[in-house]
Amino acid sequence: MNVGVAHSEVNPNTRVMNSRVKGTPFETPDQGKARLLTHWEQLDYGVQFTSSRKFFTISPIILYFLASFYTKYDPTHFILNTASLLSVLIPKMPQLHGVRIFGINKY
Repeated sequence: MNVGVAHSEVNPNTRVMNSRVKGTPFETPDQGKARLLTHWEQLDYGVQFTSSRKFFTISPIILYFLASFYTKYDPTHFILNTASLLSVLIPKMPQLHGVRIFGINKY
């Protein structure tokens, strides 16, 4: 990675998931505009329901079904798995884009 080299993208970190780039994302020339955004909010420039976002949303759901099946729907595990799934999926909702609950990830 060449530090100080201009990119054609305003925020090249948003395109990392759709390319074959491996390793550390790029230094951004956007003067810190994306500094306050989470990785999820930067992904695909914030456009909802892209293939990358669908993959990262469906993956925990599949793991939830597998974990529930292999624990034979034991009530304790089922409640823990459901709480874990909701804690992962609720922040990914389009209505919560840029929302900071209790000031978490504010800075």
